[in-house]
Amino acid sequence: MNEFNIDLHCDLLYYLLRPGSRLDDRQLGCSLPYLKEGNVKLQIMAIYSATQKNSVDEGIKQSKLFADLLNHKDFVLFDSHNDIHSENSSQIGILASVENASAFCEEDMDLETGFENLETIISNTQKILYIGITHHSENRFGGGNNSEAGLKDDGKILIDYIADKKIAIDLAHTSDQLAYGILNYIDQKNYKIHVLASHSNYRSVYKNNRNLPDELVKELIEREGLIGLNFIKDYIDHHVPERLYEHIEYGLSLGAENNIAYGGDFFFDKEHPDRSRYPFFFDEFGSAATYPSINRRLAEDFSPEIMEKISHKNALNFIRNVMSF
Repeated sequence: MNEFNIDLHCDLLYYLLRPGSRLDDRQLGCSLPYLKEGNVKLQIMAIYSATQKNSVDEGIKQSKLFADLLNHKDFVLFDSHNDIHSENSSQIGILASVENASAFCEEDMDLETGFENLETIISNTQKILYIGITHHSENRFGGGNNSEAGLKDDGKILIDYIADKKIAIDLAHTSDQLAYGILNYIDQKNYKIHVLASHSNYRSVYKNNRNLPDELVKELIEREGLIGLNFIKDYIDHHVPERLYEHIEYGLSLGAENNIAYGGDFFFDKEHPDRSRYPFFFDEFGSAATYPSINRRLAEDFSPEIMEKISHKNALNFIRNVMSF
């Protein structure tokens, strides 16, 4: 039974923008020691910027930090030919993603300049696996999960731009209206674009706008996408850690056996202004080091085969499909 793990989303790069930040900081659930202890063989590193002035500066800086990681002895750029099952390699494979298109295009910036910035990020990271068009709020491209705006004209142009670039689109932070707008536009244009929700759970299990309604879950299953389990309490249940396994069971009941993955969403939460949300994580799911214990629980509650699919096989199949398309 293999217990290698792939995590679809973490905020290590954003943390590394902080003066004095360290890769081995154990206050961060996706720091290097935790990734090693959790046997994470592939970690997707999000490039995140809020929709505000100088968001592009933050995005470009994070892409350079990603490039720096590739020169670190413990990291290696993942490609579709990497052997994730190699016991001989102590390195962690990494790929970059973009969480919020404001990381390359600000609200008052012309799109051509924004796309030039995106190309700079792609050049610095060598590969962007997926782009999330929005974050919590609305931007020029569409509506985030705390809004009701759909796909805007600039969002359509962005989809046109990335249609042939082997970049997936992430629905984790979209409004429902934007998610359906993206899917409908992809179909209308007959684009072969992969879709996923990199760090979202199930709204029918725990009500939160960041969690997926059943209709979107079924769309992702139909389109052979991914649904990455999010470990933040806001999206599991504020009081019941066991609910995480109910999210998994519910996803399986909808037919997502080949679609569920890990998207832990580990970030530096120690100075978050909303103290009412502390602690953000249950101890059981507080860092990447908890993956082996989660895997053991999945193997017992479901099956070793289901555990292997969730821990790495589903994500690996998806990523290889995106990169080889």
